[in-house]
This record gives sequence, structure tokens and C-alpha cells, in this order.
Amino acid sequence: MFTEKNPLRLTVISGKGGTGKTTVTAQLAYTLSRIRRIVIADCDVDAPNLHILLNPEVVEEKPFSGLKKAKITDRCVSCGLCYKLCRFDAIVENDGRYEVDEKSCEGCSLCYNACPEEAIEMVEGIRGKIFVSNTKIGRMVHAILFPGEENSGKLVMEVKELAKAEADSTGAAAIVVDGAPGIGCPVIASLASTDIALIVAEPTLSGLSDLSRVLELTDHFRIKSAVVINKWDLNKEVTKKIERACIEKGVEIAGKIPYDDSIPKQISRLEFPFEGEAAEAIEGVWEKLREIVQ
Repeated sequence: MFTEKNPLRLTVISGKGGTGKTTVTAQLAYTLSRIRRIVIADCDVDAPNLHILLNPEVVEEKPFSGLKKAKITDRCVSCGLCYKLCRFDAIVENDGRYEVDEKSCEGCSLCYNACPEEAIEMVEGIRGKIFVSNTKIGRMVHAILFPGEENSGKLVMEVKELAKAEADSTGAAAIVVDGAPGIGCPVIASLASTDIALIVAEPTLSGLSDLSRVLELTDHFRIKSAVVINKWDLNKEVTKKIERACIEKGVEIAGKIPYDDSIPKQISRLEFPFEGEAAEAIEGVWEKLREIVQ
């Protein structure tokens, strides 16, 4: 069903960080790479870590400008109106002169529109970086926001667009996306135009609650979803609750990954691809996903 002209777009997400989402993404990407040419996209741009496992060799680097922020020019007469209006405390006074604290500025443009002297400009700045890299399992597109910067949803979209372009140019049959955790703007951007979302859940009561919120999100946007339960055998009672919740919502369980204490050790030694029970279970997840998407 999915070919070089119509690549599969698979996005791995979770209700929160720390569920094993990136570990699952990396091993799943490795599994696909053995049967198809793939492109990997790390859309967790606020805290990316997929590159730690894949050890990419950067071949292209692009700046990310993000939103425009205010800048006070020499036309300022120090009337202080911008200082009074700014709700983010981004205007600071220094010896009777006013300046913009870029880290606090939200780019709302209120000061720009209110300034009677037209002494404020909205200017672009470099807010992060986007990388295109080679890895041993395929081309990778990844990015990072600089500390304190916002608008990660826009950066996620740019990463995904570049990943699609890489897939087109390399003839990849699948794009594997490591999405952002949670249910906010970066996650919604990660899910845009995806064929299926694989939700990584953990067998805890908070994990069950997080899963319910994510399923509401994918249902709202009518995105086909499947669930994988990571470390399912650590709490079999909650695992059964997750399975029942998925049955009630008509969402398929793509697999259950057992707890494998060798995985943290392999990660700490940067050994990839992984080996062991958990790695084998993730390979089985792909077989189930293939049935779901076809």
C-alpha cells in the first residue's frame, strides 16, 4: 500500500515524557529500515534526544527564525507607555531608557502598535536550528529550539515538511516521526498529515489518564491510532484497564513490551539497535501496525 510515491507516515507519541517513546521510535525505525528505505524525523524539538541513539552525521544545517519579537529603536523618547502596557514584563528600564528583554517577549506586537512615536520594530531572530543528517538506518531531520524560545509548533511543521522533501528525493517508503509528548501545539503539529499515530502508554494510573487525553486528541482530529503498552508486566492490573479502555474506544493494541532491564544499560552504553526481549517485542509491533494501516 505504501510506496516511494506514497510513503507511510507513522508518528509515535505519548501522554507525557518518560514513557519510552523515543526508545520505541528508534527500534521501530530500525525494524522498518531493514525492509524499506525510511526517513526519520525528531519532532520533539523542545527536548530532542533521538539523535543520542542514532548518532547522526550532519550534512545540512538551517537556521529557524520563529516568531518576530519587539525591538526599541533610537526614535524612542522614553515615554514609558510600552513599559506600562507590557503584560509579560518584557520591557525593562535602564537609566531612563527602555529596552526589550528578548527572553520574556512573546511577540504579541501590542507595544509595536501602541507606540505613539513608532519607535518599536518587530524583528526576526534566530530561534533554533534544523539539521538534515545521515544515520546508519536512514536520513534524519531533527531540530532544536534555543533555551527560552517559543513557537515549537512552527518548528515541528518545518521539520516535517523537510522530512517529506527528503523522503521524496531519496525514494523512502516510510517517514517515522518521534512526536512531542503531551497534547499541546507541538503534538498537534507532529500529528498533521500522519497516516497512523502509535501511542506509547505505561501501566500506571497516571499513564491511563494520559492515554485517555491523547486518544481524545487523535479522535478529535480523526487520526487512526494504535496503542503499545510499554513495561506492561510491571502492573498487569492497570494493563488490563488500558486494554479495556482501548476496546471501548475501538482502538487496537499494537503490542505489549515487557520490562527489560538490559535496555537502560544499552542506552547508557549508546548501544543501538537494541537487543533482548523488549527489542523483539517492538519488532512485533511493526507486524501488527502493518496489518492496521493496510
